[in-house]
Amino acid sequence: MRLPLHWHTEPLLLLLVVGASWAHALACGPYRAKWAKESGSAYPVAFAVRFHLGVLVGYLAVGSPLDQLGEQFLFSAHMLQHMLLIYVAAPLLVTGIPPGLIDGFLESRPSLTKVLRALTHPLVGGLLFTLFFSIWHFPELYEAALRSRPLHVVEHWSMFLPAILMVWPLFSRSVLLPRVGFGAAMVYSFALMIADLPLWAALIFGEHPIYDSYRLAPRIISMTASSDMIMGAVVMKGFNEIFALSCMGYAFFTWYRRDQ
Repeated sequence: MRLPLHWHTEPLLLLLVVGASWAHALACGPYRAKWAKESGSAYPVAFAVRFHLGVLVGYLAVGSPLDQLGEQFLFSAHMLQHMLLIYVAAPLLVTGIPPGLIDGFLESRPSLTKVLRALTHPLVGGLLFTLFFSIWHFPELYEAALRSRPLHVVEHWSMFLPAILMVWPLFSRSVLLPRVGFGAAMVYSFALMIADLPLWAALIFGEHPIYDSYRLAPRIISMTASSDMIMGAVVMKGFNEIFALSCMGYAFFTWYRRDQ
């Protein structure tokens, strides 16, 4: 069976991808003197590389043939999309914004700073992400998003934006919106491992596929719909565990070296 797979080249998607990279380049280059606190320093190459890699990973998740595989055939492919957006693209984008640019922009905007500080608090960011991610995997909402392209876009954005808030306390280098301390980072990372257990259990221990679209989809690989659902749960938990354990390990050993 030949699959009608292609890369998405919709003008709005390409405008978003190119626009994000262009805006970052302008903010770190010609307009850096307007916002950044360290405007006289060299162009932040390392930050730019991480940011553009984050944009690239985001496009690969939603613009490559992986998107069609996830919409029409494989739950595991759809879950891989989500994991790339949440645990790869989001941290790269957060660590790709120079802290001086963030703080220079926010220091004259105390009201906005207060709102963002509340949103990036671990309890708020972590709970918002877990809530949106879990709700979108309810069968009724999940199936509705598969049938409606606009709703599918809303689904991805309402997972990705809370993911930015979720990773911010662990990766931020901003003074005005700082990361949490080492001990809090370890507790927070452990909580993130626990938070997705109900959804993981529902997927991996379900007796039958819970999404009709994948149960009825043509089998393009030698994997049943039930096995595909279990594989999706494995992908989800694998990314979550690697992310959380890496953050815990980094916090622990950095804390240990600091106190030596």
